Amino acid sequence: MCLAIPAKVIEIQGSIAKVDFGEGVLREVNVTLVNPQTGEYVLVHAGYAIQVIDRKAAEETIQLWNEILKHQ
Repeated sequence: MCLAIPAKVIEIQGSIAKVDFGEGVLREVNVTLVNPQTGEYVLVHAGYAIQVIDRKAAEETIQLWNEILKHQ
């Protein structure tokens, strides 16, 4: 099973973007497969942004993950 997690793009330098997964979790991901802008959300899988998604869908998914993780 593959899993992609939404993250907000904080800054972009060349093919690398700093993204925020929430709760202060910042990571660098490769964005050569998509063309995101700062402030947009992307789906991240295995260190690569694989799709730009809209804010509402990203926030709903993040909320669902937070609910799941609370009950672990």
